Amino acid sequence: MSVVTPAHGTSNNESVADPVLDAIRQQWGGSVVCEQQTLTGLPVIWVSRDSLVDVLGFLRQMPQPFSLLYDLSAIDERMRSHRHGLPASDFTVFYHLLSVDRNRDIMLKVALQNDDLSLPSCVSVFASANWYEREVWDMFGIHFSGHPRLTRILMPPTWTGHPLRKDYPARATEFDPYSMTVAGQETEQQALKFDPEAWGMKRERNGSEFMFLNLGPNHPSAHGAFRIVLQLDGEEVVDCVPDIGYHHRGAEKMAERQSWHSFIPYTDRIDYTGGVMNNLPYVLAVEKLAGITVPSRVETIRVMMAELFRINSHLLFLGTYLQDLGAMSPVFFAFSDRQRAYEVIEGITGFRMHPAWYRIGGVMQDLPTGWEKLMQGFLDWMPARLREYERAMMDNAIMRERTKHIVAYNTEEALEWGVTGPNLRATGCDFDLRKKRPYSGYQNFDFEVPLGSNGDVFDRGQIRIDEMRQSLRIIQQCVDHMPSGDYKADHPLTTPPPRERMLQHIETLITHFLQVSWGPVLKPNESLQMIEATKGINSYYLTSDGNTMSYRTRIRTPSFPHLQQIPSLMKGGFVPDLIAHLGSIDFVMADVDR
Repeated sequence: MSVVTPAHGTSNNESVADPVLDAIRQQWGGSVVCEQQTLTGLPVIWVSRDSLVDVLGFLRQMPQPFSLLYDLSAIDERMRSHRHGLPASDFTVFYHLLSVDRNRDIMLKVALQNDDLSLPSCVSVFASANWYEREVWDMFGIHFSGHPRLTRILMPPTWTGHPLRKDYPARATEFDPYSMTVAGQETEQQALKFDPEAWGMKRERNGSEFMFLNLGPNHPSAHGAFRIVLQLDGEEVVDCVPDIGYHHRGAEKMAERQSWHSFIPYTDRIDYTGGVMNNLPYVLAVEKLAGITVPSRVETIRVMMAELFRINSHLLFLGTYLQDLGAMSPVFFAFSDRQRAYEVIEGITGFRMHPAWYRIGGVMQDLPTGWEKLMQGFLDWMPARLREYERAMMDNAIMRERTKHIVAYNTEEALEWGVTGPNLRATGCDFDLRKKRPYSGYQNFDFEVPLGSNGDVFDRGQIRIDEMRQSLRIIQQCVDHMPSGDYKADHPLTTPPPRERMLQHIETLITHFLQVSWGPVLKPNESLQMIEATKGINSYYLTSDGNTMSYRTRIRTPSFPHLQQIPSLMKGGFVPDLIAHLGSIDFVMADVDR
């Protein structure tokens, strides 16, 4: 039975009294099919389909509730070999719930058979389930009865098949040659046309027709290939429909055909402004499966580079955020400062935007000679720049008028829609995984968690400046107290193994050859790692079937739920406020679409 307090990272195999599970057993004892042992660090229980919504509602309403539906997705179990002790299942749908008050999580699973792929929708319990259920329908073909509009979300509306099923091709060469006829192009164009009635929208009010306006998918304020259809009455946003999927590349499908090692570069492209921040949850999850404990030097190096990329990402946010509000100069200043950060990143890793530098069991190479001077130069440069950003921009009267008390939401509303990271902390909610559930040695650093108070556009901008200051503080501690030791763990599954040993021992050389060409073989199990990424909580949920590659890789990104929240905030608002809000979210579409 997997019962753990995630914040303390205890073993899943400990038998600990759990009041939440006890309450579920007491009320729905017959509905709890199985309690699964995993390496995820949270209780995993299988419940019957008939009781699913009731159990979710119970967890949502209990004292210190599980008020955030952190993730919802599925697994095609039909080709999985190692399922000993688990319920018979062709497809499994899982619900990952998070309680901020308890600082703990729980996962519910439901088993489905291929001839009856249907579940009741839980949108009435968690509003944020809307997009997640649409994604499961899109990717796996699992129907959710009672869903308000169960349509494609990542794939085009004309798409055939469900890509994350195991019998769906994983490579382009497995498809027939593709061609687009004139008639086919017309069909695709027609499918993209927006039908207001299909979304329950009226075309007029009190005899006046509404305007329906496409913002994006090619518009600078859309921050990528993102389309949002606005129903307008003059400047008023009566309603809106976000449209995503233009950037979908099938990252989770790619993980099924890449070795545990060779998938690392793909993670860089999820939040492409986050660099090695994307590597971190993945390699930590793999290390849980492999049973690898890395040296303290590795932990500190990883923290240092992750925080440097946090600053780099926040600078990009700050420049575009202020540009959306009408200030042209900040984006040039921000990019100049990002260049200085990239010089440090390149000096240490050899790469800039996508270093793919972390490795299973360590990092690619040790810190180069002179890295301290390079990093210290950046640390000495940035504080004055942040003060200048505040003085010249955040204190600007026009900017404050455009952002103060604009598109504000409270903590309860944020959790309802799955909002995490700076956008949650802007409401005053003190929840940062680096403090609440330390990983990679964050417990060894002295830093504060900046909080807002109004949850408005202004706070979402200011809090990221404050976070950059704290990141500088963490990096300074890394420079001052970098541990000695190895940059890789001395473990057979570390990939690639330490070079010195590879040159001296034929067994290590053979291991190196096998792990790089085929990939390490990991025992069957499941693991999960959540981190406080640049835009919110990011996680990798890995399923190993005892092979050289992942059976299922679930990538939960923060930007996906953040965009889903837009209509609930903008109804009755105005177009300029929408532009300000889009700039304050800090999203990239690769993070949304994967």
